[in-house]
Amino acid sequence: MTRTLRVAATSPEIRLGEVAGNLQRIRSALQDAAARDAQLIVVPELATSGYVFADRAEAAESSLARDHPGWDDLASALPPGVVAVVGYAERDGDQVYNTAAVLTRGFRVGDYRKAHLWGSEATLFEPGTTAGAVFDTPVGRLGVAICYDNEFPEVPRRLALAGADVLALPVNWPLLPRPAGEHPPETIQAMAAARSSRLATVIADRLGAERGVPWTGGTAVIDEDGWVAALPDDAGAAVATLTLRTSGDKSLPPSNDLFGDRRPDLY
Repeated sequence: MTRTLRVAATSPEIRLGEVAGNLQRIRSALQDAAARDAQLIVVPELATSGYVFADRAEAAESSLARDHPGWDDLASALPPGVVAVVGYAERDGDQVYNTAAVLTRGFRVGDYRKAHLWGSEATLFEPGTTAGAVFDTPVGRLGVAICYDNEFPEVPRRLALAGADVLALPVNWPLLPRPAGEHPPETIQAMAAARSSRLATVIADRLGAERGVPWTGGTAVIDEDGWVAALPDDAGAAVATLTLRTSGDKSLPPSNDLFGDRRPDLY
């Protein structure tokens, strides 16, 4: 059996350190995506703060606690039953984490702290203690990872094995050279991971540049078969209606099952 899920990955303008303004622009992006009937909306990594911090103190200045009133304001922009995944710099006491909040109207579903820190992130943030996370939400079992997490094939596979129906992936992908006509390498890796675990993936990436770092603009929706189902439109949002199999169904008719055929004893 299958079901459909309308998803959107959107990249509002994000200005380094302008937390109040970023929250308002995220809110508008959530409203716009919801107006297009999106049931799951993903915005980029560290969307509330920006990314290219000079040092830990600057990251801390732009961090938010989980009880910040801005979260209730974002959640209020969501229609009932719609879920949003928003990247932010999380302040917890003296520690700062690179985190994604999972929100829906009326309550906060949960938060995931990035486990695999890229480059200078290790000097800014504490690492999370789980390799991705799965949350029960109004749109199903939602897997969440952040950017560099997905470079490790074990992460999306782990989330799929844990019963994730779809993966939300907020990212900040620095632009890398690639042959003409090719997808970004991170997109290719995400396509392969989606196909190998039959795990549709919703990627929200940055646009433009920040402190001299150009972004890939890799926002995309990837379906369960690993194909790109949507790229950003003129509004900067990738919107698609995904067809998802019943949770846990990894069958490959007529003779195979993607997870049933695994041989962990040989790996």
